[in-house]
Amino acid sequence: MNTLDACIAAITPPDADMRAAAEQRLRDQARPAGSLGMMEPIAARLAGIAGKMDVRLDKKVIVTCAGDHGIVEEGVSLFPAEVTPQMVYNFVNGGASINVLGRHVGATVCVADIGVNHTFPADLPIFHKKVRFGTANFAREPAMSRAEAVRCLEAGIEIVDQLMAQEPLDLLGTGDMGIGNTTPSTAIIATFSELSVDELTGRGTGIDDAMLTHKTIVIEKALEFHRPDPADPLDVLAKVGGCEIGALGGLVLGAAKHGVPVVCDGLISTAGALLACELAPQAKDYLFASHRSVEIGHRFMHERLSLEPLLDLGFRLGEGTGAALAMKLLDAATRILAEIKTFAEVSIGDAQ
Repeated sequence: MNTLDACIAAITPPDADMRAAAEQRLRDQARPAGSLGMMEPIAARLAGIAGKMDVRLDKKVIVTCAGDHGIVEEGVSLFPAEVTPQMVYNFVNGGASINVLGRHVGATVCVADIGVNHTFPADLPIFHKKVRFGTANFAREPAMSRAEAVRCLEAGIEIVDQLMAQEPLDLLGTGDMGIGNTTPSTAIIATFSELSVDELTGRGTGIDDAMLTHKTIVIEKALEFHRPDPADPLDVLAKVGGCEIGALGGLVLGAAKHGVPVVCDGLISTAGALLACELAPQAKDYLFASHRSVEIGHRFMHERLSLEPLLDLGFRLGEGTGAALAMKLLDAATRILAEIKTFAEVSIGDAQ
């Protein structure tokens, strides 16, 4: 059994009894039932995952996976592929958006090279998990082989294993970096949703109308050419995916195996999460959606996953920025459950 299959087989459900007990405590609290909206089911889900009522999300890590994309050759992005390695160095030096927001919420930010078209120094403090030097241009050939798709997923699983061996995590966030990666992400949701590419394609880095039309046509033709099989997530990843997208899916699977809640970021991170949950539907029990991106395909990913995002701030950056901000809300949900007194605890009669 390979690492991917073993991971999927090892995922077990959260504690249903603890979740039910948490839901009951939330109903019994000294306030109108349901008055804290989405925070209540989030709190109950976290209790079920942790197996206890007083959940502490002290050890937070955000893993930003990086990869390059041959599809950039088709003119689908405003920025050249050379920006990807430049941003990896910026992450390592602590100067990027995710570093600022990670520090703000008390999360450690780690970077993983899954498929950047650049050779990083061996001593650079990142996860060196390169599967290949960027994907192939999937307008003309498969993005990668099936074996490479498996390796990308396994890279994410291995990262979680390594983090857990160092110091057990309480919460994992996922983020991405890869010029051109909204294009494969859109191809992935188009494959699974069977909606038209025109309904799903967004502006990515801010392309104009002409480039948007061109990007849409590129994706349509690629899907017609490859015909990825939605019943086979590995086929989808191999034909029209990305290295970092696969690893992001692996992070979700690895977190689920270890019983760690995982909050995914925007369009690209959610594409990875979608692949993970298509491979292992049970992984969704551990998954939280941080925010709704302005990328129009993101909403359809959330619908496919039956997840409601916590935030809608008009973000379209990636890196894990939305996941970072959502971590504060997950923290708050744990305090709501553990610290708000019930009517019985404060000796208030049930006046409702």
